[in-house]
Amino acid sequence: MSNAHNEHHLDRRWFLFGSGAALSALVPGRADAQGTKPAGSVENVTGDAFAEARAGRRALQPAAPVFIADQVRTGSGARLSMQLGRDTKLRLGEDTRITIDRFLVDAGGEITLKSGPVLFERPAGSAPEPVRIRSAFGLIAVRGTVFFAGPSRGVFGVFVERGSVAVSAAGKQVILNEGEGTDIARPGAPPSNPSNWGAPRIYDAMLSVS
Repeated sequence: MSNAHNEHHLDRRWFLFGSGAALSALVPGRADAQGTKPAGSVENVTGDAFAEARAGRRALQPAAPVFIADQVRTGSGARLSMQLGRDTKLRLGEDTRITIDRFLVDAGGEITLKSGPVLFERPAGSAPEPVRIRSAFGLIAVRGTVFFAGPSRGVFGVFVERGSVAVSAAGKQVILNEGEGTDIARPGAPPSNPSNWGAPRIYDAMLSVS
């Protein structure tokens, strides 16, 4: 492991938010009184963040629930962290839009990333639950891991801090392992071959979601 990568791990304590409100227990398939299935809850919010669904738009605050089919958005300068299912945490940077297409305890889920940066986190040793993240740039297939996806140095970048992900676009798939990243120059372009990101680029990526 390079010194730059080790320094990044030491600095992670500064990059990341502390944990907020605990996630209430979610039961797969169980719906609320309005028939909306829960996916998780908000932990921390800085700035403006809200969710949009057929029932309307609502501001997001710590401990607020989020539901399947919600489109979650952050404003300029905002940050948001959410717990989804039992073990998955998403950290959204500013001007980020995601849609929670599916997310159930012990069953994984699907998320559409429409814009902005996201950090996906799952504790080491947690059960591998299949998760897929779609965007205009490609498909990210995930199992237990920590990785970044979003704008980076003028392209769409994916960087894996722990674990591995498969990134597929334009008929090409690359497997990223710890410390590796890939770039997709534009929608419709293939991912670049895995490479080690330097410490400054890793720092900038993590700063965008912290």
